[in-house]
Amino acid sequence: MQRNLDPIQAIHADIALRTHGEEIGMFTVKTANQTVSDAALRPVPRDLFMGLWYEGEAACLFADSNLGKSIFAVQIADYLAKEDPVLYVDCELSDKQFQLRYTNEVTGKQHRFPAGLFRAEINPAAFDSEHYEEQILSQIEEIAEKKNCRALIIDNIGYLCNASDKSVDAGSFMVKLMSLKKRRGWSVLVIAHTPKRNLSSPITQNDLAGSKRLYNYFDSVFAIGQSARDANVRYVKQLKARSTEILYGSANVLVYEIAKADDFLQFSFIDFGKEYEHLKEIGPDDVELRRQRVQAMKESGKSVRDAATELGMSKSTVGRIYKELSCPTVPASRPGTVGHHEEESHDGD
Repeated sequence: MQRNLDPIQAIHADIALRTHGEEIGMFTVKTANQTVSDAALRPVPRDLFMGLWYEGEAACLFADSNLGKSIFAVQIADYLAKEDPVLYVDCELSDKQFQLRYTNEVTGKQHRFPAGLFRAEINPAAFDSEHYEEQILSQIEEIAEKKNCRALIIDNIGYLCNASDKSVDAGSFMVKLMSLKKRRGWSVLVIAHTPKRNLSSPITQNDLAGSKRLYNYFDSVFAIGQSARDANVRYVKQLKARSTEILYGSANVLVYEIAKADDFLQFSFIDFGKEYEHLKEIGPDDVELRRQRVQAMKESGKSVRDAATELGMSKSTVGRIYKELSCPTVPASRPGTVGHHEEESHDGD
């Protein structure tokens, strides 16, 4: 296994990388062999958090409202900042809300974050509504440079890009962010949301607001799901990884309980589990209602993919129901089959 390089060696590797390429317009061109040789001089990317996010990657964490996205994100930031400076761009909580989460209600004791964790929130008095996307990105860059932060957590993209659920606008914003990340050599974690989803179905990439276009920009994607077993239990599922294999897929999700340990609200690890154990069981009424909704999509001319995205279902399930509706001789799913769960979509990047 290749060892990591020290900072001086890394600087020399960067110089070698630039000098070997031919600059043609916006591209740097070199042979495939030279690409491999140059890349071998770079440090091996570091695992930043449990195989979910690696150094130099653009990662995405998404979930429905009130499932603890920000709690988990701050927990990741707290962990990382013990070694390296981290910038946490908080567009969700006020300073008072943040303080209450990290204060013991009984003793008043406040959590001591690492000195290298910096929290930034938008100042309404300095807000420029006309050019706010460009302004925000420019000032994030300024803060990160000033505080020497190479890891950034943005909570959440919905506040930085008003149209994050519209693929064209979201794509334009992500191009700007990815360009900035690459130029600065940052590791970026973006927090996003999912529209209301069917809790009896496995989490898929289609649950990410903005869906395929937004999903394609990220190196790694993971999501938080609500457990049907307990209101305080969450599971974390890995959907995409480029630096490693999928460690926490549907057969091996991370199971947590949201709890406050003294002065720190956090995801407390319980065990590994299977996603289907945490999904809502489908009763007879749910099956028939689901079939009616799929039928309405089919009659309106929706494709299987579009119907699956709109209904929060897997393509395989929608495709099966479409087929049943087109061929009445094909036996329909038995409405009385309680405890059945949707098949997981295996769309890849």
